[in-house]
Amino acid sequence: MESRRERGKGTRKHVPRSAHVAVGNVERDPVELLEINSAGRVERLVPLRYGRMIESPFTFYRGSAIIQAHDLAGTPNSDLPIQICGDCHLANFGGFASPERSLLFDLNDFDETSLGPWEWDLKRLTASFVVAGRHLRHKRGVIDDLVYRVVRSYQERMATYAGMGILDTWYDCITFERLMAETPSSQIRQRLERGIARATKRASEALLPKLSERVGERWVIRDAPPAIFHLHGQNTLFSPDDDWMKIDDAGKALDKSFEEYLGTLSPDRRQLLSHFTRHDAAFKVVGVGSVGTRCLIILMIDKHGKPLFLQSKQATQSVVARYFKSPPVTHEGRRVVEGQRLMQAASDVFLGWNNGPSGRHFYLRQLRDMKLSPEIELMDHELLGRFAALCGWVLARAHAKASGMALEISGYLGNSDAMADALLAYSNAYADQVERDYDVFVGACRSGR
Repeated sequence: MESRRERGKGTRKHVPRSAHVAVGNVERDPVELLEINSAGRVERLVPLRYGRMIESPFTFYRGSAIIQAHDLAGTPNSDLPIQICGDCHLANFGGFASPERSLLFDLNDFDETSLGPWEWDLKRLTASFVVAGRHLRHKRGVIDDLVYRVVRSYQERMATYAGMGILDTWYDCITFERLMAETPSSQIRQRLERGIARATKRASEALLPKLSERVGERWVIRDAPPAIFHLHGQNTLFSPDDDWMKIDDAGKALDKSFEEYLGTLSPDRRQLLSHFTRHDAAFKVVGVGSVGTRCLIILMIDKHGKPLFLQSKQATQSVVARYFKSPPVTHEGRRVVEGQRLMQAASDVFLGWNNGPSGRHFYLRQLRDMKLSPEIELMDHELLGRFAALCGWVLARAHAKASGMALEISGYLGNSDAMADALLAYSNAYADQVERDYDVFVGACRSGR
């Protein structure tokens, strides 16, 4: 064990912790990188993507993971590559249901997951707190404290995982009940209780009347353009020359893809889904960075009339893999699913992958199963600080579980604030860069570039 810890500590000789102040390859055109990232998306939805990104420097940051991955490729790294999230900003943390119906707090989306330096996730997370903190007009001291809380929490929790057996690390999960038991604040416990109550109302059954209506014997998803529309309906945003618009029998094509998806599930999950019948499917725009990629929601009903909403989401090359040498990927949807299963404490029972029409890669999961998203604009300084520490804990758990390298990472981090000091300097400098990139982006949008 000590030799492994010393390996991590020894890496400091080649890459001292102070080296992480570097912001990387920032002599580039951010708009050009975004255009590369938008290639292959539904053309009429790209303006919607940019419209969501233009709202603030933070929404721009959320939608521009490719820019930071490009920049980080020019920074020193600890030479301890592991499975990373790849898009680890603060809004990618939240609550969702475990298969046992406990409400977990964990990382949510893994579209960019790949092999990469563990500190890239930590840097994206700390910088996101600075960018968001500035947007919310918090004072410099408050924002600096958020960075320290993230890094210290990550560091302390990683040291704890370094002393645990790998099975204990795999079994560890952060539930809302656990958070309630560990917090001394009655105010925060009340917030958590309200969060649990809200989450229980966000399952498929509650979504059914919101997203669909009964037409004869079937349930049909309601169009709500531009967010939701049927591919071949009057509200479609697909251009007539799109290859999906040329499919003769969309239902048959969907059946074929769904059968392929079922083949990626375990027999018990396939048996479970056999009790459902597909009623409808529609295109649904999601998120910020994902807008314009192909994403469907599929409405299924069981023999008792109970619904299940599945989301089928296009998976493209990870932005991390574009800039950090990774093993070859044969299927991008499988990459997402396997990365998610590695990093999350517990994953959706319906996670699987398939090929869509024209050979694009997809992964499938439940839509919004008791999902809770952080509302940082409603948090006071203390609650935001606790949230920052919680994100650091979650990331440490995910890295420790996925890599089995908690000893090495903990050895590199050590016990001092050396890494926290470096990441504070990095995050402030990179937030400055984000704001400059945002101004360039806004100018490009207004000029019609």
